[in-house]
Amino acid sequence: MHNSTMRHGFIPPYILSRIIEHGSAPQRERALGTLSHIHHLLPNPGPPNRQPIASVLPERDLPGEPRRSIHDAGQQMLLPGMLARIEGQPPVGDAGVDEAYEALGKAHECFWQVFGRDSIDNHGFPLIGTVHYGVGYENAFWNGAQMVFGDGDGEIFNRFTRSLDVVAHELTHGVIESEAGLLYFDQSGALNESLSDVFGVLVKQFSLKQTADQADWLIGAELLTDKVSGSALRSMANPGSAYDDPLLGKDPQPAHMRDFIDTRDDNGGVHLNSGIPNRAFYLAARALGGYAWEKAGRIWYDTLCDQRLAKDADFVAFAGLTIDNAVIRFGAGSSEAQAVRQAWTDVGVLVL
Repeated sequence: MHNSTMRHGFIPPYILSRIIEHGSAPQRERALGTLSHIHHLLPNPGPPNRQPIASVLPERDLPGEPRRSIHDAGQQMLLPGMLARIEGQPPVGDAGVDEAYEALGKAHECFWQVFGRDSIDNHGFPLIGTVHYGVGYENAFWNGAQMVFGDGDGEIFNRFTRSLDVVAHELTHGVIESEAGLLYFDQSGALNESLSDVFGVLVKQFSLKQTADQADWLIGAELLTDKVSGSALRSMANPGSAYDDPLLGKDPQPAHMRDFIDTRDDNGGVHLNSGIPNRAFYLAARALGGYAWEKAGRIWYDTLCDQRLAKDADFVAFAGLTIDNAVIRFGAGSSEAQAVRQAWTDVGVLVL
C-alpha cells in the first residue's frame, strides 16, 4: 500500500504544458504546480483500498445506499482534510462541498439503478471526496481510496465539482480499477480514459433524463471559463472539436484510427487516443436511439465486467468483446450487435 497512492489527473498534461508555455505568470505558476504534482501520481494505484479514512461513516441498512463524506482541504494538499458534510446531512452552503456531495450521489444512483452496481467496488465502498484541494489547483483525480477536486484558477478552469460528468469520470476510474485494472498506458490506458468518459456522460444523461440524441456528448462543459474559446474539454460526438483557443491550442483528439497519435507523452496518448473509442460509443448509442444507458451503456458495462478483458487490452480486443456482449445480451444478428460492430468499423478499429 502506497502512502501517496494517487493517479493521473482529469486535465491532460499537454494542456497544462500549453498553459506553462503561453500563459500569464500566475497562470504558468498554477499550471506548473499542478503538472509537477501530477508527475507524482501513480498511474495505477491498484484496486480500491480499505484504509480507514478520518471520518466515521454510518453503517448502511440496505445495499445500494450511498455512504458519502466530503472533506475540505482548505487550499492545503493534505488528504482527506476537515470533514465538511457526511451522508444524510443537509447542504452546508459551500458550493464545492455541496456539488461534490450531490454529484457523487447521482453517480452512485446511476450505477446502482442502471447496472445494479453497489458503489465503486460493488460492495458499498464509501464515497469520499475532498474539495478545495491546493491553491488554484487545476485538476481532479482518484487516488485509490477517494476522489479529489481542485478549485481551478478561475481564469481558465472553474472549480471541478461544477461538472457532474467530471466527478463521475473520476469515480469510474475506481470502478475500472476494481473490475478490470486496465493498465494506464497506450491503448489500454486510452480505453481506461474512454470508459471513464463513457460512464461520466451516462451519469449526466441519466441525471438529466436525456436521450442519446438530446445529449450534448460533451465532457467537462462546465469547466472552461467564458475567457476560453471552447465548449468543453472533450467531445465524444466529434473528438477534436471541443476547443480552439489561443492559450490552450486546438483540441488534439483523433476520431479515427487513421489519425491515431503515436507518442510517449501522456502515458502513450491516453487522453488523446481515447477520442476513438469515445466516438465509437457515441455512434453505437446514437444508432440504437433512446436512452444511451439502456443498450449501449449496458453492453459497455458488461464488457468492463467481462473476465476476458485483459489488463493490457487494445482497441481491437475491446471492440470484439463489446460485440460478444451485445450478442449475449441482445442476440446474434440483433440490431444492437450490428450497431456496435458498425460503430467500431466507422472509427477504423475493425475492418469489415
